[in-house]
Amino acid sequence: MSGAGSRPKVLAVVLAGGEGKRLMPLTADRAKPAVPFGGIYRLIDFALSNVVNSGYLRVVVLTQYKSHSLDRHVSTTWRMSTLLGNYVTPVPAQQRVGKQWFLGSADAIYQSLNLLTDEKPDIVVVVGADHVYRMDFSQMVDAHVRSGARCTVAAIRQPISLANQFGVIDVDPAAPERIRAFLEKPSDPQGLPDAPDEVLASMGNYVFDADALREAVTRDAELERSKHDMGGDIVPWFVDRTESAVYDYKDNDVPGSNERDRGYWRDVGTMQSYYDAHMDLVAPLPVFNLYNSEWPIYTNYGPLPPAKLVEGGSGDLSTVYNSLLSPGVVVTGGHVAESVLSPEVYVDEGADVTGSVLLPGVRVGAGAIVHNAILDKNVVVPPGARIGVDPAEDEARGFTISDGLTVLAKDQEVPQ
Repeated sequence: MSGAGSRPKVLAVVLAGGEGKRLMPLTADRAKPAVPFGGIYRLIDFALSNVVNSGYLRVVVLTQYKSHSLDRHVSTTWRMSTLLGNYVTPVPAQQRVGKQWFLGSADAIYQSLNLLTDEKPDIVVVVGADHVYRMDFSQMVDAHVRSGARCTVAAIRQPISLANQFGVIDVDPAAPERIRAFLEKPSDPQGLPDAPDEVLASMGNYVFDADALREAVTRDAELERSKHDMGGDIVPWFVDRTESAVYDYKDNDVPGSNERDRGYWRDVGTMQSYYDAHMDLVAPLPVFNLYNSEWPIYTNYGPLPPAKLVEGGSGDLSTVYNSLLSPGVVVTGGHVAESVLSPEVYVDEGADVTGSVLLPGVRVGAGAIVHNAILDKNVVVPPGARIGVDPAEDEARGFTISDGLTVLAKDQEVPQ
């Protein structure tokens, strides 16, 4: 550690190279962590806010896939004072150890070991960049140090029916903080002793002793059969050496959280989960509370005016309920319900927007209907057009139908 009785020196590494194929077409032109969420945010803002709110102000963001908008967002939004050596910096794949890009999350760290050499941390916090949640990582680091483990995995309880979507942690009943086995997306896992219908699922967040992480990824890089994955390859290596521990997310106490949103965590890797997470926000008593000022989610949406609701040209009143309206939104005599409107969205007179997520710059023409839809940036819905009303009609027009939702790509044209 950094010295007797002192706090360990921590470097945070955010893994943000994900392609996000299951979120197509939202990821056709951007990395998954750069996908807009909740009106004014991007997915990566949640991971970065958790890290800096935890007190860790030296952060590297490893990027790769279509990373321009992600790199730009991190560089322009996440600026730290350099006086004390604090920083949040994007680090794209650089082929530092050979003529290949990142082969997996573990390889991303292996190819970036120069960052550990430069920073000389005692502890490395490794987090994913595409989950929606609040978490105080300093509590996890404290638990890691107390446990004596060299690798700690954050875990959340999930229904056993969803186990094949996660890395599942099997704990030793005699020592429940220790990991007995790590199962990557198992098809028939065993339930927990106290809850047979639940499993402990990895959240994709880890704490490592820095020297142990260096050893693990260096060894892994030499294995031809490895997939070079943090959950699939690195964690099992620590498990086999009995050097791994589990951190139960339910023990994490985030300032300002309430009973309804405590323990909330969403992996928004599918269109349905992305949509469902938005619907969690618009409920009258939201399942995830964006209004927690003690643990803010930071972002930058530019110099935009307040949202505005006005009557239409014929005197029709705007009606909006159970919705989020971002800065720059204008609703002119339209109807909006159970929807999220991102910056500079315009809804014209007589338009009906329900159960939908509209990303920045979307324009909905007079009398148009948008229902159960996700519209990416700058989509223009002509007056009187219908989206999300008839899936067969939408599919015939070239729109994406995913999990029962109608999804339009960035700048996609809507026929008259």
